[in-house]
Order: sequence, then C-alpha cells, then structure tokens
Amino acid sequence: MEEKELYHKLGYIKISPYRTNTLKSIGDDIKMPSEIAKDIGIRTSQVSAALADLKKQDIVICVNEEVRKGRLYKCTPKGLEILKYL
Repeated sequence: MEEKELYHKLGYIKISPYRTNTLKSIGDDIKMPSEIAKDIGIRTSQVSAALADLKKQDIVICVNEEVRKGRLYKCTPKGLEILKYL
C-alpha cells in the first residue's frame, strides 16, 4: 500500500474509537461481531456499523458472507498493515 493511502486509511480509522477498537479486537484472528462487542464493551449494532465502514475501505472482509447469522470477519493485508500503526 502506498504511503499516502496508508495515512488516509489510518486517519479514517483513528477518528472513530469504534473503528479503531474493532480493528484492534480482530487483529490476526477471525471473529464474529458479538465477540468483538463483548471484547471492547460496546453494542453489537455499533460493531456492525464499524465493520461496514471498514469493509468499504477494504480493511476487513467477511469470510462467510452467505450466512445470515454467525458471520466471521478478518483483517485484509491492508488491515494488518494499518494495525501495526494503532
């Protein structure tokens, strides 16, 4: 990832504690929104909104998009690179 893109995405994440903490919670793992919510102490709906934002930026992906319940999220290579700066 180019330096300019890295700083743009990093700033986008850092302005939201929900996005920052959601990304930190996932880390190298694969997690469900409910696990992230429990881990960082916020509502699942707030985690879902943060995940939607991070997904649009290609920072996280849903590995089982076809299921309605029990969706799992993990960081993309971009997400893992950004995680080093948080």
